[in-house]
Amino acid sequence: MSLFDKVKTKAEELLGRAEQVYGESHGDAAATVAGEAHVLEAQAEEEAAERKAARPDDEGLTSAR
Repeated sequence: MSLFDKVKTKAEELLGRAEQVYGESHGDAAATVAGEAHVLEAQAEEEAAERKAARPDDEGLTSAR
């Protein structure tokens, strides 16, 4: 995951948290749910990128002898 992607994902998560707080403080259920969705989407993207970076990429080769 590039630095730009990390920043983009973190910004999406923070935007979602802000929208969620706004919705909760103003009694706007739609904003609360939309904020939660942004947060979950950003967290899922981050976790997927971490899993991809953690696994060795063998390009489907099991034995190259």
